[in-house]
Amino acid sequence: MIWNLSAKGRSLRFVNHQDTITGVQFCPVGNLVATSSKDRMVRLWKPSLKGESTVFKAHTAAVRSVAFSHDAMRLVTASDDKSVKVWSVSRRCFIYSLNQHTNWVRCARFSPDSRLVVSCGDDRTVRLWDTSSKNCINCFTDYRGSATYVDFNSRGTCIASSGADSTLQIWDIRTNKLIQHYQVHSAGVNSFSFHPSDNYLISGSSDGTIKILDLLEGRLIYTLHGHKGAVLTVAFSRAGELFASGGVDSQVMLWKTNFDTKSYREILEQHSRRATANPSPHLTDIHPRVPHPHQTQTPDIQVGPGVTDTHSAEPNIVELREASHQDAHHGNDDHHTDDGHARDSQSSVTTTTEDEGWMKEESGGEGSRRKRRGDKGRKRRDKDARTRREDDGAKCWPDEGETAHQVDPSEATSGQQPVLNSILQHVVKQLDVLTQTVSVLEERLSRTEDKVQECLDQTHHPGRPPDRAPDHLT
Repeated sequence: MIWNLSAKGRSLRFVNHQDTITGVQFCPVGNLVATSSKDRMVRLWKPSLKGESTVFKAHTAAVRSVAFSHDAMRLVTASDDKSVKVWSVSRRCFIYSLNQHTNWVRCARFSPDSRLVVSCGDDRTVRLWDTSSKNCINCFTDYRGSATYVDFNSRGTCIASSGADSTLQIWDIRTNKLIQHYQVHSAGVNSFSFHPSDNYLISGSSDGTIKILDLLEGRLIYTLHGHKGAVLTVAFSRAGELFASGGVDSQVMLWKTNFDTKSYREILEQHSRRATANPSPHLTDIHPRVPHPHQTQTPDIQVGPGVTDTHSAEPNIVELREASHQDAHHGNDDHHTDDGHARDSQSSVTTTTEDEGWMKEESGGEGSRRKRRGDKGRKRRDKDARTRREDDGAKCWPDEGETAHQVDPSEATSGQQPVLNSILQHVVKQLDVLTQTVSVLEERLSRTEDKVQECLDQTHHPGRPPDRAPDHLT
């Protein structure tokens, strides 16, 4: 759907995908809209009343993301067939494929200068590709779960990536170093977006919250509660004065950016005045560090009772079905698997709402307050004991859901650590071999399913010639 934000604007609904739509993006020029879907298709729409679209076919499984290059000349798509593909927008054709991921690819994006592509996926890696040589020039692997989303900052010096392990990480691609790490969500991070000034980043998570991070100070500054369920996508507007979010509650919410006291034009003027020859590999090289007006604590922003039901009034929607379309050239990659075998790892996450706990505490009345006063001394003693234990121990944070393990120094011996490291390295190597074996088996199973499906199609339609010959006849 394309929404007109004016008071009496008309909204357009485009109908032609046969399955869930996983990605949508406006062309930087604004004359085209690209969409990706689990129906293995990528469509390029003209945002007009005609509802015309061009179909791109080359993926053999669900397409998870689609994105334009900043010069609007190319498209990059990521798919469950473990590939990243690049397309020509002007010629409406497939150009080349990037194949080194060993599992589903969740997201792929161009760098601002279109010379690099970054991708991430369920193989727990973030890969950086050179578009001229088609080679993977770097691979980041610091994840305990699937890498869900990845993107460049506006200057192209850093990439950020999010994971199902609820982490956000920012890497400097000039030095290949991790420069910032955030674990502010309590569930997987599904999407994020850089502010055009690169000073802030917003993230949406399956814990139902949107977080706003100050990248200059390296800390969380706001938490937004508005969606009733997982937040699947967030994005800043092109100038950064607004940002939007969408979630499993079937709502798209539009927010006004009021946490940046400087205008975007002022930030750009500061960028142009900077003349450092060799800037340090940190996000503080965006512009000099300045004091921030917000408070030191992290406030939770609740949507007031008057606007909790944010469903729009019935808009004037024009439903458009495509009259005709043109298939893009797809070469040897145009073969498909049965939709029934496409796996979907996205699941609806039931979030624990802090709002409910807050409401229950407020509704407890005077009896609850007396009970809390009675428990105050015990809680204070428990807190002091925990503080003493933390002071005695090392300064480390256990993973969420895990308990910090207290180790007696007398139990540790000098010879145990090298032996343990050797065992772990051997286990990792065996897991890599197992992953490659499973990948080969999945590929063979997919080919077998294709052949079985072709035989079934020929059985139901004996007079129709086959779409393509089986592999053993070609």
